[in-house]
Amino acid sequence: MKMKLSKPFYFSVEGETEDWYLQWLSKSINALPQAKFKSSFDCKIEKDPLSRAKCISVLGKTEIFHIFDRESEEQVHVQQFETTLRRMKDAQDIGKTIKYSLGYSNFAFDLWMVLHKADCTGSLSYRHQYLGSINRAYQEHFSDMDEYKKEKNFKRLLAKLTLDDVCTAINRADRIMEMNRENGCPEQHFCGYSYYTVNPSLSIGEVVKSIFKQCKIPPYDRNR
Repeated sequence: MKMKLSKPFYFSVEGETEDWYLQWLSKSINALPQAKFKSSFDCKIEKDPLSRAKCISVLGKTEIFHIFDRESEEQVHVQQFETTLRRMKDAQDIGKTIKYSLGYSNFAFDLWMVLHKADCTGSLSYRHQYLGSINRAYQEHFSDMDEYKKEKNFKRLLAKLTLDDVCTAINRADRIMEMNRENGCPEQHFCGYSYYTVNPSLSIGEVVKSIFKQCKIPPYDRNR
């Protein structure tokens, strides 16, 4: 059997749950016979994209995905979000051939987790409100977000997922962004990046879709 070539992917993420998810995603891709390429994920928990870019050794043009949250519309969180985008732009100007791509979730990465198993199109007021959707979607009974994010509990959720679920999450994320456009929500632009301030909104689906296309995973194995 012909050995599959490996596609490298680089990430910076804010927390452990994002890192655990990406580890699971890479293993799942590599276990899929239909994938034309294997994946090699280089993921670091690092909130500062510029710091991540300075520490990475790259040869040739390299894309890094930054996975993080737009936590609320409170001024402190808006400033944090804009600072991160500014640092992503700065990381592209340090003399390395780095492109930093945006993988945000509004409010939180938990939105992306819900979308694997259920729709989540309603606007929320607080991030902890995702807990109810998580419990229903995964048939769990977590008492709070801290319990849900414990390593053994979170990885138990990952064990319930398949790559078909990921494709479903991509489609649901696409629909959320389409609804935002249809509803006339103004798309924001800052430092060359585009996003919505309304929740739900997210671009992490585009990140995963890009990975699937590069690894040629059905139904993303065709040029389109």
